[in-house]
Amino acid sequence: MPLVYAGVCSHAPGITGRADQADPTAKQGLYDAYAEMAQAIADSGAEALVVVAAEHFANFFMNNMPSFAVGMADHYNGPIEDSEWLKINKFRAPGDRDLSLRFITEMMQTVDVAYAEEWQFDHGIAVPLHFLTPDFDLPIIPININCQGPPLVPLHRTWVFGEAIRRAADAVPEKVALIGTGGISHWPATPDSGKINEAWDRQFLDQWCRNAKDELVRYDDATVYADAGQGGFEIRTFITVSAAAAGAQGTVHFYTPIPIFAVGCTTASYSL
Repeated sequence: MPLVYAGVCSHAPGITGRADQADPTAKQGLYDAYAEMAQAIADSGAEALVVVAAEHFANFFMNNMPSFAVGMADHYNGPIEDSEWLKINKFRAPGDRDLSLRFITEMMQTVDVAYAEEWQFDHGIAVPLHFLTPDFDLPIIPININCQGPPLVPLHRTWVFGEAIRRAADAVPEKVALIGTGGISHWPATPDSGKINEAWDRQFLDQWCRNAKDELVRYDDATVYADAGQGGFEIRTFITVSAAAAGAQGTVHFYTPIPIFAVGCTTASYSL
């Protein structure tokens, strides 16, 4: 069945963990935008939610760092971080092993993917789920793209990966929603934490909304690192969604730099 929803959102841990320190108006605007995204996913009739995220050395490390990994389990626990720090209680999110298996099998026709039958969600998935499926009533297929440990997968391969996700979604009878979570510009866990390159973010989001493949895959990591920090490598999750949207045009529903959250906070979606 065709993909029924495709969007992106931020996942910074400060969004929940430091919520009490943010400008109240900016924070509420972001929270309202998450609520609107949650409603849009519900209105789409989605029966499963695919979450493309950047895992932060919680499950994968330099001894085994797949470029792409897909969860294949009937449930996932989280958050792996301390709940007092992240301000998200421990949870068990439902998965769907059979649906994941069918997804992986179809995706493997064109891309090589690792799979994991055990996966603890870190903030990259836990924060979005906290807002988008607070009752954990939608099975999750988690997908990780290595955005942490070089060598990173080239962006044109990320595009092919997104096309494979779309093909897999179209091949199953279940209605599938897709979100990518990450950046955009940010410098986490560095002396520059809280720095945000708003101009860079807005240019990237413009290209994302236009689904401008040639411009999106033209970014190089050295320039991204200089202009958007190491957190900018997470554009891979956004570009994956662009490819899956197959030329659809997008809308930014919310973008505001919130330094205490250490990122320009974003929600956006494509009109499928």
